[in-house]
Amino acid sequence: MTYMFLLYCLVFLMPTESCRTPCQAARKSKEKVSDRPHSTCDGVCVDNSQCSQPCPPDTSGNMGFLCRQKKWHKITDTCHTLTSLNIFEEDFNTISSSKKNITLEYARPSETIADMLMQKCPNDLSCVITNIQRSPRIPGNIAVIVQLLHNISTMLSTDVDEVKMESYSIMANHILDSKSISNWTFIPEKNSSCVLLHAVNTFARKLLTNKHSLDIADVFIHTMCTTVSGDSNGKNFTFSMRVNDTRNSVTGRVLISRDEAQKVRSPSQVISIAFPTLGAILEASLLEKVTVNGLVLSVILPKELTRISLIFEKIRNSEERRTQCVGWHSLESRWDQHACQMIRENSQQAVCKCRPSKLFTSFSILMSPHTLKSPILIYITYIGLGVSICSLILCLSIEALVWSRVTKTEISYLRHLCIVNVAATLLMADVWFIVASFLSGPTTHHNACVAATFFVHFFYLSVFFWMLAKALLILYGILIVFQTLPKSVLVASLFSVGYGCPLLIAVITVAVTEPGKGYLRPEACWLNWDMTKALLAFVVPALAIVVINLITVTLVIVKTQRATIGSSMFQEVRAIVRISKNIAILTPLLGLTWGFGIAVVIRDRSLVLHILFSLLNAFQGFFILVFGTILDPKIREALKNRVTSTRWISRISENVSSEFSCHPTKGPS
Repeated sequence: MTYMFLLYCLVFLMPTESCRTPCQAARKSKEKVSDRPHSTCDGVCVDNSQCSQPCPPDTSGNMGFLCRQKKWHKITDTCHTLTSLNIFEEDFNTISSSKKNITLEYARPSETIADMLMQKCPNDLSCVITNIQRSPRIPGNIAVIVQLLHNISTMLSTDVDEVKMESYSIMANHILDSKSISNWTFIPEKNSSCVLLHAVNTFARKLLTNKHSLDIADVFIHTMCTTVSGDSNGKNFTFSMRVNDTRNSVTGRVLISRDEAQKVRSPSQVISIAFPTLGAILEASLLEKVTVNGLVLSVILPKELTRISLIFEKIRNSEERRTQCVGWHSLESRWDQHACQMIRENSQQAVCKCRPSKLFTSFSILMSPHTLKSPILIYITYIGLGVSICSLILCLSIEALVWSRVTKTEISYLRHLCIVNVAATLLMADVWFIVASFLSGPTTHHNACVAATFFVHFFYLSVFFWMLAKALLILYGILIVFQTLPKSVLVASLFSVGYGCPLLIAVITVAVTEPGKGYLRPEACWLNWDMTKALLAFVVPALAIVVINLITVTLVIVKTQRATIGSSMFQEVRAIVRISKNIAILTPLLGLTWGFGIAVVIRDRSLVLHILFSLLNAFQGFFILVFGTILDPKIREALKNRVTSTRWISRISENVSSEFSCHPTKGPS
C-alpha cells in the first residue's frame, strides 16, 4: 500500500519543465484553445466552438479541437509518454523492482528532468538517450524534449566537451526528424521551435575542444568546429544533408575569407551547425507564410569576425520565384532581411553575405511569396498597356487640337488642365511600368529598379491627385467658389496638389525604407509589402482619394438636385447629364480599379481577381479617352468644327489652285 501511494505521488506531484523561454516575442497561434473549460467532442459541432478529449491509452494529456465548417479540427495535442519516471534508462527496472529501489530524489517537488540528468550522468548526458530514441515523436514528447534541451543549455556553466555535444545532438536529432514536422503544429507552446534553435546555439557556444577540428554528424543536425587564427587563409564548412526521406541531399557552405580571418588576434574557435528540417519546423509551428528554401546554418564566431559568406543550395529550384537571404532575429523570433545581402543567385543556389551578431546567429534563404504567372495576365497587361498608351496619346492630341475652342472660360480652362495632366501622368506611369517590367529584378539591377519603382509610384500617385483636383474643381464649379480667386492662384494650387503631394509621399517612402533594403519587393520592381509595408504609401492615398471623390460626387448630386427644383425640363436634363458625367469619370477610374487592386493584395492567388484588376488597370488610358474626352459634347463639337474648318480651307485651296491653272498669267512678249 505504501508503495502504491508513493508511486501515485510521483506521477501527480512531479513538476514539469519551466514554461519560460528565451523567445519573448514568439508568435501566438492564430487558433488557440481558450482557458475556459471545454466540452467533450461528441456534441454538435458549432463553428468556433471548442472541445477536448483524452489521449489514447498508454499516453497522458489531452487533445483540443476547434469546429470549422461543421467539422472538428485538432489544434492542440499534449499527449506524451515521456515523464521523469521513465526517461532514464534504469527507471524501467527501478519501477518494476522492489520498493527499496525507489530513490528519495523523486520526491523533491522543485526538481526537473534536467536536474536529475545532471545528478545521474553529468559527464556525458547519455542516460536519457536510449529512452528518448525509443519514444514516439508525438507533440507532447517533442515539447518535453525541447524543454529538457533548453534547461540543459541554461544549467551548464562549464565548458561542453565532444561527448556532451554528441549526446545533445542525438536528443535534438530525434525531434528534428522530417517525420515529426507536422506534429510541431499541435504543440500548445507555439514558440517551441525557436526555443529549440536558441537552446542548440546556446549549448554550442559553450563547446570547447582541444582538437583542431570537430565533426559531429547526425541525420538532421550536423555540427562542425575548427580553429581560425590571423595567419590562416580562411576557413569554410561544407554540409550535405537530406531534407526528407529521399536520397537527394542539399548542400550549404560557410565561407570565412582570408581578410576576415586575419582580424582574429589569437587562435579562436569557429562553430557551425546545419539543420535541414528546422526551417520547415519553424514555418509549421509559428504558422508562418514564408517558405525556407535551404539549410538553416547557425554560425558562432569570434567577436572580431563580422562578415561571412554563405552558399545555399535551393531545396526547390525555381526560375520564377526569387530568393531572400535572411537571418533569424533571436529576440523577435522572425526571419529578418536586414541581416544578410544577396550577392548572386541562379535557379540552383544563392550566395549571401551576412553579419553574425548576438541577435543573428542562424541564417537561411526564403522562397519569395508565390507570384501568379499566367499567359492570360501577360497578354492582357501588355495589350492593355499598348491600347492605353495609344489612347492617351490620342487624348492629348485631341486636347491640343481643340484647346483654344474649349478653354474660353475659366472653369473650362481649369477642367481641361486637369484632364491633360491626368492623361500625361498616366502615360508616363505606363512607360515607367514597362521599363520596370523589363528589369530582371532588385537582385541584379537594384539601382535601376529603385529608380523605376520611384517614378512608377510618383506618376501613379499623380494620376490620383490630379483626379482629386478635378473632383474638387467640379465641386467648386457647383458651389461657385473659385470665382473669387485669381486664375494664377488656382493653377498653382492645382499643380501643388497634382505634383507636390505625390512627390512628397514618394520621396519620404524611398528615404525611409531604402536604407534598410525594404523599399522593393524581392521578386519585382515595385513597392515592398511583406517586410516594410511600403505599398501602403500608395494604397492609403489612393483609397483616401477614392473616398473623397465619392463624397464629392454625393455633394454634387445633392447640390444639383436642389438647384433643379422649380427649373424647366431643359435645366433638369442638363443637371442629370452633368451628374452622370461626374460619376462616369470618377467612380470607374478610381473606385472600381483599385478596389480590385486591394483585393489582389489580400487574395494574391485568385486568377479571376488578377484578370479583373489587370483589365481595369491596363485600360485606364482608354477609359480616360472615352469618359474624359470623347463623351464630352463640347470637345466633340469643337473637334467637328475643327475638322469642318480644315476641310473648308482645303476646298478653298483646291479651288484657288484650280482657277490659277485655268487662267495662267501671260508674260511679256
